[in-house]
Amino acid sequence: MQSGKEVTIYDIAAELNISAGTVSRGLKDHPAISKKTKKRINETAEVMGYRSNRFASNLRSKRTNTIGVIIPRMNSNFMSSVLAGMEKVANEASYNLIISQSLESAQKEVLNVKTMFNNRVDGLMISLAYDTSDASHFDLLLKKGIPLLFFDRVPEHPLCTNIIIDNKKAGYEATKHLIGQGCKNIIHITGPLARNVYAERLSGYQSALRDFGLEFNETNILITKLDEQAGIDVAAKIMNMSYRPDGVFSANDTCAVSCMSFLINNGIRIPEDIAFIGFNNDPISRVIQPNLSTINYPGFEMGEIAAGKLISHLNNSANINVTDSITIRSELIARPSSLRFNDFDLKVIP
Repeated sequence: MQSGKEVTIYDIAAELNISAGTVSRGLKDHPAISKKTKKRINETAEVMGYRSNRFASNLRSKRTNTIGVIIPRMNSNFMSSVLAGMEKVANEASYNLIISQSLESAQKEVLNVKTMFNNRVDGLMISLAYDTSDASHFDLLLKKGIPLLFFDRVPEHPLCTNIIIDNKKAGYEATKHLIGQGCKNIIHITGPLARNVYAERLSGYQSALRDFGLEFNETNILITKLDEQAGIDVAAKIMNMSYRPDGVFSANDTCAVSCMSFLINNGIRIPEDIAFIGFNNDPISRVIQPNLSTINYPGFEMGEIAAGKLISHLNNSANINVTDSITIRSELIARPSSLRFNDFDLKVIP
């Protein structure tokens, strides 16, 4: 046989001296073919290097059994957890998962969408990049009836379901916790406010300050990329402040830990001088000393729900082509980075 030539069912049939139809049915585990013959067919197919022509089969069925997912970055424990949940559900339903990352670029996100379209995905799940200002590039898929589902960082779209947590409530609880530990001058480190997650966490922070009679100071809002360098930069800024904060609420754990480490190395006591709380419950929050208080964001569960909803839609047992938000539960985890004593008996200021 010519080297590099694609092996077909006709080659297997010739090798075994049986019909191509029998080979085809045997490879599909058809009950009319005996176990012995199926075994011979599959063993020969493996030896000869046969690959099933799924492309031709997919053209006939108009399905690829492939779903796509676009995320901002791979180097995030939260996103890794989301992907693990998606992959689990997809594999159990015999779907393949194609993953791409926008690298926090709207331009790259547009290219990702076109690539997913050209790969004929049956459906697409998306968490938006930092600088995505509209969702018009997704119309390419919607016009072809390809369903979309957004998770975590989501837009307001009339034809798509969103999977989220209550970010405003989580931001409120994080800030309330710091207030309960005696903090009166709380800095909030956040990301670009065009994204729902950061805008809503900021809103929760502001509401908590208002409810407990603390003044909101615009200079206490630090908009960053929320990476390690951002944490270092914020810490350096804190060290140079004449009126230092006594509490820090960071919109992710990576930035919080980096900020804490820099401050500790410069003689700041955590939580005695500055109490800290982060967001996501990444493993790094349990490595830093003192352990970081955080908001548990159930990424694996979010991934399971997102993939499950999309696949149910594809199998005609659910409809996600509607404006809908599925909110999953988050919770505050208090650890030594913020615990000075038991919370005060907090009272909302009318």
